[in-house]
Amino acid sequence: MAVTDKASSQEPGEVAGPGLQAALGAGALRLRGLLDGLTDDAARAPSALPGWTRGHVLSHVEGVAQALARQARYALRGRTVEVYDGGRPARDAAIEAGHGRGAAELAAAVGDALDEAEASWGAVGAGDWQRPVSYRDGTVLTAGLAWWRELEIHTADALLGSGPDRWPPQLCVHLVDFLTVRVPHGTELRLTAVDADRSWTLGRGEPVAVGGRLTDLAAWLAGRSPQQPLTGDPLPELGSWP
Repeated sequence: MAVTDKASSQEPGEVAGPGLQAALGAGALRLRGLLDGLTDDAARAPSALPGWTRGHVLSHVEGVAQALARQARYALRGRTVEVYDGGRPARDAAIEAGHGRGAAELAAAVGDALDEAEASWGAVGAGDWQRPVSYRDGTVLTAGLAWWRELEIHTADALLGSGPDRWPPQLCVHLVDFLTVRVPHGTELRLTAVDADRSWTLGRGEPVAVGGRLTDLAAWLAGRSPQQPLTGDPLPELGSWP
């Protein structure tokens, strides 16, 4: 799949090492602030994900924070471990068991998981990012970027007051790159970020031009609703999440 990217001299650039650690810290801080004052009714309210309440989303964030943190923690010991003990069935069971907790208990559990994540990612040194992990047979960097995506996207999904318009530019650029595989076969998707002097050509085939704010383009590629309309009618149907 052809990928080209035209960026201005103000492009966000790659996020790795201390930059990724700082981004993870900022995302965790934002989520902690949104959890202040969470009520039982708010925890039971629908999220942006069909069939899931906020409690489901927050229980998932708790679990994935712990799962990816241990990828880093064991990698630093020279070991690889399964992402979730018991695999996907155990992950799903934990969400179902945890989503109905009271708001205070739920917020405290998410806070504890964020503490664990921050400690694990904060311990990663400059020479550790290419250590192997079991997550997608990747590296510590692969797992760190996955946690960044999960943290920021699901914070928006929780509908607690921070939507995709709060996603940092570096995350949006990363999402476009990561989600390029969603471009449908036979389509050359020409994306233009009207507020960032940045454009991409993704895929090969019939050209389709789509324009909008950088955050809205990233939200659409991530399967979330853009907060301002995109140009391009009709928008192509995207493929599966990679």
